[in-house]
Amino acid sequence: MATTDSFSTRYDSTTDSVSSFGLLVLRIAVGATALQAGLIKALDIGAVVSFMDSNGFKMSKFAAILVTATETAGGILLLLGLLTPVAACGVIAAMIDAWAVNVSGGAFWSQPFNVPFLVAFAATALLFTGAGAYSVDAKAFGRARWPGVITVGLFLVAIAAAVATWVLLNGTNPLRFTSPAA
Repeated sequence: MATTDSFSTRYDSTTDSVSSFGLLVLRIAVGATALQAGLIKALDIGAVVSFMDSNGFKMSKFAAILVTATETAGGILLLLGLLTPVAACGVIAAMIDAWAVNVSGGAFWSQPFNVPFLVAFAATALLFTGAGAYSVDAKAFGRARWPGVITVGLFLVAIAAAVATWVLLNGTNPLRFTSPAA
């Protein structure tokens, strides 16, 4: 069967308005969640530093500023659909570490599915699918979706950044099979 311009099995997010609307909704949800988390931290950075101190972070002020900037900038960029792969990369890394903070106090399966866990997966979906036609990426750069090599590379960068940040700034293994000793 021949393929014509009017019927194609290839997915094109720039012309599929229903999928692009779905990506817009997902971008708004993930971007707003990340932005809110970042702004809450920005408005009381002292509490964030104290929280990080109590959770074993070294250089807790640096860590607090890093996560605040990443969540705020990532949230804004995702809301706009601007540099979506880079924004998603930052949000993924921040949410992996936020998830690690949540599970480091007990056995990792005690709280496996919480907000940071879900936001990390949603940001990963945006990284691989792109921002859709209703985005600055599509309008300014002509890219509703970025090339696979960029998205896979940024996914690996996000994982590496999360692991490096956790190891360098916290230094503990967040994944335990039993609750840590008191």
